[in-house]
Amino acid sequence: MRTSRWLGVLAALAAVSIAGCGSTVVGASTPAAPGGTAASTPARSAASSSPPAPSPTQAGPTAVTTPRPGGPVPAGFAATSVTFVSPDEAFVLGTAPCADAPCTSIVRTLDRGASWAGLPAPAEPVGQPGLAGGPVVWGIRFAAPQHGFVFGDGLWETTDGAQQWTRAATPAGYLVLSLAIVQDQVLAIMARCTAADGCPQPGMLVRRPLDGGPWSFVASDVGVSLTDPDDLIATQAGIAAVTAGQDVLVTADGGLTLTRNPIPCPLHSGAPSIAVTGTTGTTGTTGLAALCTGEGYTGHTIKQVYVSDDAGARWTLAGAPSPDGDAGTIAATTTGQLAIATASAASWLFYSGQAGTSWQTVNEQYDGGSGWADLGFTTDTDGVVVHGPADSDGNRTQRPGQLFLTGDAGATWYPVSF
Repeated sequence: MRTSRWLGVLAALAAVSIAGCGSTVVGASTPAAPGGTAASTPARSAASSSPPAPSPTQAGPTAVTTPRPGGPVPAGFAATSVTFVSPDEAFVLGTAPCADAPCTSIVRTLDRGASWAGLPAPAEPVGQPGLAGGPVVWGIRFAAPQHGFVFGDGLWETTDGAQQWTRAATPAGYLVLSLAIVQDQVLAIMARCTAADGCPQPGMLVRRPLDGGPWSFVASDVGVSLTDPDDLIATQAGIAAVTAGQDVLVTADGGLTLTRNPIPCPLHSGAPSIAVTGTTGTTGTTGLAALCTGEGYTGHTIKQVYVSDDAGARWTLAGAPSPDGDAGTIAATTTGQLAIATASAASWLFYSGQAGTSWQTVNEQYDGGSGWADLGFTTDTDGVVVHGPADSDGNRTQRPGQLFLTGDAGATWYPVSF
């Protein structure tokens, strides 16, 4: 039964190619980059009252431009997802109240949050997986300042720094839950999700070259989540890892090859969260950290952190973080610091400066359990997380949508104003 199902998926994937053959370009009515066609449907600017940013000069498949200041940040902007392309430059997908829906916006910083400018975004509302009647978006990832993706009930791509967005092809009926760019490959976790059934099937891991091409099947039975969909692929130093049941799949070549090893979570544990700690030793083996959670009681779960220095072939129990919060997401620096984001009646950030052997609560938000998204580190000291990510068009649900940064590997966190 499983074989026949995935043969069908593989057939569907074989028929899918990237935008360029009948794709739709979303942006200003100017010549598109080679491989796309111009369309008159405009991307929403960061503020509907501001004029569109000037079109870039196209030079081959990737736009070559000088960074522009952009437009204003819309009043009441709330973050949904964040991606850093350097220690100082980041793009944030979010939304703000507006009179002309959809109200989706993108803002960019070139100075690590000291100042922000608005950029065009795909003309699709912010939303949650499987809960909307039409296409919505919930994640953003950039490979470089000019080349990035917005994903959700579909995939949108830019090669000119978010001035124009192209709808890229994906397998019919699949949501793009999570996406990462590693080793010049775009890795994505896709699944069939509905409001009635959630994600009844495990997700599948697929890949395509960063510069375009068809999607290729990588693995089945990949873990999925509707509450933290864009945190499902852990990356660090050219390594990517995802969970599949109680196993971890690790790739050092963008999904061309995989290693699979079990995670020693106790019986009856929930789905583990995985972090890549980089490579270790002269052989360049992959370091991992895994968060196992289970035995929940009144807003708490027993949590255990395991570490491995050989891609999960062997694990060591490191320590036990606070039981506060249901489940959680773990992230790591390449120098051994670990962070966990979790929530139940409140939202917490935990920190370990000793590779998981001891933990402390470093941030607590009394927010009714708004939670977190996109916990990760961009350097050995710099990290980011979104507190209470916006999940509705115009932020109708009034989520916090705050960006928090750390400059000391997760020991302290501070909010950033847009």
